[in-house]
Amino acid sequence: MKIKKEEARTTARNKYTAQFKGQAPGRADRDGVPKAAQDLGLAEPVRCSWRAKRRQAGRPFEGQKPRQAELARLKRDNARLEGEVAFLKKAAAYFAKLPN
Repeated sequence: MKIKKEEARTTARNKYTAQFKGQAPGRADRDGVPKAAQDLGLAEPVRCSWRAKRRQAGRPFEGQKPRQAELARLKRDNARLEGEVAFLKKAAAYFAKLPN
């Protein structure tokens, strides 16, 4: 019994200029996503990823990681402080009930 080996499939990756990437989302906004993607020969997910990157202009991806880490740290601190406040409220209520 012979087993057929599948041919290795290679997909060619297109390289687009920054100018093309910048203008494609604008065209999609104007003409609609499906039509623009078809006219430009783009897969819709590619165009959507370019649009997301354009929205983040001024906020580079590298700059987001420290921002996310800071946000996580602040959330942890906030949760810790809320726990301390809750404990102090309970302690104040307890000591308020004690006879003098």
